[in-house]
Amino acid sequence: MLSAFGRAFRTPDLRRKLLFTIAIMSLFRVGSFIPTPGVDYANVQQCIATQGDNTLLGLVNVFSGGALLQLSIFALGIMPYITASIIIQLLRVVIPRFETLHKEGQSGQTRLTQYTRYLTIALAILQSTTVITTARQGLLFQGCAFDVIADDSILTSILMVVTMTAGTGLVMWLGELITERGVGNGMSLLIFTSIAAGFPTALWSIAGGASGVRNFIIMILVIVLVVGLVVFVEQSQRRIPVQYAKRMVGRRMYGGTSTYIPIKINMAGVIPVIFAASILAIPGLIAQFGDPTSSWVVWISNNLVQQSEPLYIALYTLMIIFFCFFYTSITFNPDEVADNMKKYGGFIPGIRAGRPTAEYLDFVITRITSAGSLYLALIALIPTLVLVFLGVTTSLPFGGSSILIVVGVGLETVKQIDSQLQQRHYEGFLR
Repeated sequence: MLSAFGRAFRTPDLRRKLLFTIAIMSLFRVGSFIPTPGVDYANVQQCIATQGDNTLLGLVNVFSGGALLQLSIFALGIMPYITASIIIQLLRVVIPRFETLHKEGQSGQTRLTQYTRYLTIALAILQSTTVITTARQGLLFQGCAFDVIADDSILTSILMVVTMTAGTGLVMWLGELITERGVGNGMSLLIFTSIAAGFPTALWSIAGGASGVRNFIIMILVIVLVVGLVVFVEQSQRRIPVQYAKRMVGRRMYGGTSTYIPIKINMAGVIPVIFAASILAIPGLIAQFGDPTSSWVVWISNNLVQQSEPLYIALYTLMIIFFCFFYTSITFNPDEVADNMKKYGGFIPGIRAGRPTAEYLDFVITRITSAGSLYLALIALIPTLVLVFLGVTTSLPFGGSSILIVVGVGLETVKQIDSQLQQRHYEGFLR
């Protein structure tokens, strides 16, 4: 693999793409430490140093590479774009116009991408306003006595909202630049950069205490085991054979070939984990604005804030399983696949074309999604369960979902570099 990596850098055009990608990722990390105008950077660092394990908007902070708590110009990171992309995909079920655009090919995809950009900016304005409001009220840094935003004027607030929104637009543009001129998917690589940047600090926080070294070694072994499991499952697929009948078009014969439909075990990716974590964060967010002594606030704090609580783990698991089935049903339509196969003369051996094919595909998808949802819930819960088993009170700012994202993006990027090497008659990464 290292020799193939060296050959990739010896290829001029591929070297330019790799260096361009690395430069954009470095620029993204630098922007995560530039404070937004109006923020007292020294007080922010003091609040971060005294901050507890459970923080508000922790999911956004992970995906921003810690830039959220820094209140930097890239505080929102790539999260508004992710949310906008998910919303646009879900709206395809509700709005027929979006489904029509999706089926129009490149022109329709371009229009949907434009809608995603507009929605990203709108969500960035909303989220930046929320972050600034919570920072002013002292809810972003719980228990911190320092004032992170000294100026309470409306002009300063508007300037901060505009800066954070512009930062989100710049991050979105940087991701698209990587996709066009670099290697790999730009948005995925920026997420990869944000999450991977927090790994060393998170692991080092476990090494403290009397049993710190033992816990650190066990956690490293668990991460290696999880990475191996993720690679094994993400590379696995169920191949449904498809046969295309021969047909005459003019004076030419078409068809008569055999292929297959690849169905991954985890078709929903990490989206169900993001949905489940976001929904379970809402009660804790609401409880921040309530009376700390009231019974419902105390119940939420005891059951739905700590990730190690049994009720939280049970709800988290059930939500992941539900959203796995929900998102898979949106992204893979058996009726549409069966109609396309019938249109081009394709059929599954032993299954009649049309409705029987759709029912067979639905049966296979249901069985595979059942296994995939349990696998996804297990991956998401393994780090938390290991910390509970070790008796470590420090909560990791990343979980199995972060490992899933990092490994998935890494595999996809390596595949793209490998394909470009093979196009130039070189031996690739994968043998």
